[in-house]
Amino acid sequence: MAEIDDPDAGPPVDAFDAFFRVYEVRTDGERLVYFGDPLVPADELMERVWPRFRERGYEVQLTRRTGEFVLVAEPVDVGVDGIPWTNVVLAVATVFSTLFTGAVWWYGFDLSADPLSLFRAWPFSVAIMGVLGVHELGHYVMSRYHGVNASLPYFLPVPTLVGTMGAVIRMKGQMPDRKALFDIGVAGPLAGLVATVAVTTVGLYLPPVDIPPGAIPYDLGYPPLLVALAELTGQQLYFPAGQSVNPVVVGGWVGMFVTFLNLLPVGQLDGGHIVRAMAGNRQETVAALVPAGLFGLAGYLHYVADAASNATFLWAFWGVFAAVIAFAGPATPVHDESLDTPRLAVGALTFVLGALCFTPVPIAYAG
Repeated sequence: MAEIDDPDAGPPVDAFDAFFRVYEVRTDGERLVYFGDPLVPADELMERVWPRFRERGYEVQLTRRTGEFVLVAEPVDVGVDGIPWTNVVLAVATVFSTLFTGAVWWYGFDLSADPLSLFRAWPFSVAIMGVLGVHELGHYVMSRYHGVNASLPYFLPVPTLVGTMGAVIRMKGQMPDRKALFDIGVAGPLAGLVATVAVTTVGLYLPPVDIPPGAIPYDLGYPPLLVALAELTGQQLYFPAGQSVNPVVVGGWVGMFVTFLNLLPVGQLDGGHIVRAMAGNRQETVAALVPAGLFGLAGYLHYVADAASNATFLWAFWGVFAAVIAFAGPATPVHDESLDTPRLAVGALTFVLGALCFTPVPIAYAG
């Protein structure tokens, strides 16, 4: 039986002989591969071996290779090595896609007459990227705090009505415990909401803009949180024909819409992670109800409320999407102890705030 004596490498095999009998150890680049026979169930095995690898600086997973059980350990890296060029390129591309969308759709600038007016849409771009970036940085900071390997945010430049499909971070490795799963999951929505409230408040104090001639007329559905901010600040949300809220307010609207979608308690969405941390395996029951609820909402809007067809399609699409990602499930923590009461209270408050970001018809064609 092979044994690793290098103190910079993984733990020696006799450190977990009682629950995984190793008969061969190999290296695969920086990875360490332990072939053996599990002596306890998989969940218990991971709970026992994970701390031993972690203290040596490795992340470990149990898998199978050609019918044999193997523990695959690779070095943990929670930092950023060098310049993350992919993140930088996508962020720059998203700056330009949001500038273009803001200039054309929301400010009504004529780029053919004045191409440089593109850059006058910078408040819209900053608002959009600010709320999305702060959301993802909330996840990133908490991932670093709990020692979970996570990438910097990847922005997704897409020529939609807001110039992007959002931002994501990529996490690798095991989730240490429910506290880490909860903290990482809840940090994004809460940080994003702080940025969203700030952006929306600033936008409400900015002057409205003229709707450009020939523009496709869209009506935004304002969620309760946005309406409440308008009432608290004493600012308008509705203007005479030909005018609309300042595009910075649209940035806040996007933040609220993204927050609600991310808090759907299913799969790898933030809501899925939070409910898994709060309720354990009962999250699967909650997740199973989400697609049905979204399909029911789509049906209600189509058959009862006679709402805009794009809203019906939106919630039907998310019903399908939720059904698909429900199979993957949220991350499973190594140590599955229950959460403390303060975190449960924060989780409940987060879902209440998420509900205040909901509007059944987010955007409708007003022609």
